[in-house]
Amino acid sequence: MPAVYAAGMTDATDAQLAAQYEAFPYPQRDPRDEARRLVVGSPGHLREIDHWIFGAQRSAARPLHALIAGGGTGDGTLMLAQQMTTAGRPGSVTWLDRSAGALKLAQSRAAVRGLTNIVWESRSLLDLPGSGLGPFDYIDCCGVLHHLPDPAEGLRALTSVLAPGGGLGLMVYAPHGRTGVYMVQDALRLLAPAEQRPAARLDVARRVMRHLPATAWLRANRFVEDHVNGGDPGLYDLLLNPRDRAFTVPQLVALLNGAGLRVACWVEPMRYDPTVWLPDPKLRARAEALDPTARAALAEALTGNISAHIVYCVRADAPGDAADPSRQRADPMAPDTVPIGREVTGEQLAGFIQPDGTISMGFDGLRAPIPLPPMAAAILRLVDGHRTVAEIGAALAARGSNPDAFLPAWRATFTALEHVNRLLLAAPA
Repeated sequence: MPAVYAAGMTDATDAQLAAQYEAFPYPQRDPRDEARRLVVGSPGHLREIDHWIFGAQRSAARPLHALIAGGGTGDGTLMLAQQMTTAGRPGSVTWLDRSAGALKLAQSRAAVRGLTNIVWESRSLLDLPGSGLGPFDYIDCCGVLHHLPDPAEGLRALTSVLAPGGGLGLMVYAPHGRTGVYMVQDALRLLAPAEQRPAARLDVARRVMRHLPATAWLRANRFVEDHVNGGDPGLYDLLLNPRDRAFTVPQLVALLNGAGLRVACWVEPMRYDPTVWLPDPKLRARAEALDPTARAALAEALTGNISAHIVYCVRADAPGDAADPSRQRADPMAPDTVPIGREVTGEQLAGFIQPDGTISMGFDGLRAPIPLPPMAAAILRLVDGHRTVAEIGAALAARGSNPDAFLPAWRATFTALEHVNRLLLAAPA
């Protein structure tokens, strides 16, 4: 099936981008690997969508119609389609991209898995308004907006097909964690101009990387690795992409606000909490006095290791507000609420608890201890994605635990582990 560019082809740089992704479909994948692993990440994880977009209030029996805008070689599409299939969830996942090479690879991967809930659309996301596609309950756009001539136009195109009550998962580059990338891009623009053939440019980039001076900042950057582990597509996408911009926290929030959206979750929330990285009480007090966007911006500036922002967002007028987006979420203390781990079981979480009562979490070179109450291990061992909060409490009481101690311990446990996106609330049946 040929790629359809139509209105999505907007300028000469866009033509260069199209040529890049035809020559080097991204990311590099081998369909044979589908027999042994599912590539999992954020955004677009089904349990995250249930929790952060729908607040664990949307029934799992309702069909979920998702759009993966800029589907590439299929990571996000296959992850969500497979998770829906495994969970017996009705609905469909629409892959949308304009690269014929990426389409062929994504379809080959889906065939290995035998997935039948994917719709394939060869077109640009800029063609969405008036396309007849949608509406979609969830829209995923990972690594695309920062390559568009006008990211705001791209976001408007996405929201034009967003269903009422739906939400988006986005990933855009962040500047501090990409230190060194743009310096090498500048060098390669001089040595391998974007007008040259992709294969010729790639040859130059390989040669430069073999002789990159020891003082180049990219050599010291541990937070990007496509040029090391991503094969030719990764090297090209990182260092030869003809249009690549990064967004700070305030810039991303402004982009979202302009499209009538607000952040429901920064992934992971703890990473964007500056009080985690400021042990000094006076500094913490100053940080806590800032508004939510300023706090996230402070964390970004302090840590310096965020190379991409991952956010779940909803319409600005959705239930909840910027100060407390959790108000749109199901009550984690309600007796009939069902907690569930994200890619980890409650038993495994319990096993991660150290003798001092903490779980250590790593964020690209930074580690932070997460303090948990003494009852946390016993609680987590009963979290299986099926038991309700009431059933967990009753099981502990039957074993002799103090019933009055359960709810405070559960609140502290859930709050701490939700903060690192490891313990969420399941969609109601």
